[in-house]
Amino acid sequence: MKKNLRHLTFALIATILISCGNEEQKDTKVETPEIEFKKEGELYLLKAADTIEKIDIEIADNSYEQQTGLMYRKSMKKNEGMLFIFQDENIRSFYMKNTYIPLDIIYYSKDSTVVSYVENAKPLDETSLPSKAPAKFVLELNAGEIQHLNIEVGDKIDFYPLSEQK
Repeated sequence: MKKNLRHLTFALIATILISCGNEEQKDTKVETPEIEFKKEGELYLLKAADTIEKIDIEIADNSYEQQTGLMYRKSMKKNEGMLFIFQDENIRSFYMKNTYIPLDIIYYSKDSTVVSYVENAKPLDETSLPSKAPAKFVLELNAGEIQHLNIEVGDKIDFYPLSEQK
């Protein structure tokens, strides 16, 4: 019994010492360099067969780019956005962790049709923002663009990576 009490006392003291030793690290602020927009393609927002807007896009088509997205950006110009291209069509869920600018998030099926969207996602909010149907593509634009461009479920996109343009 005394041996168990000694072990418990030692464990308690060690826990207190370890938790007190991390006070300096909690106040450390992480600085991230400004991330510049890099045009990697062009995307056309379509209603029926008519183009309603051309958007310069960055493309997130690998795991790192998809997990990072527009995090740490301080701004994004009008007519710029990020297109996420996934390998499969599935229910997608985004959140705004470490994202400083408000965004509109548009989910597209494998045939490039809008299946759902989220308007005015709040910066730094970690609430899950899922698609309402399976999506293969996700477009992030500045907040307010869905309303400004009158984007609706059923609208389409057509896009071209710069590597494929002539």
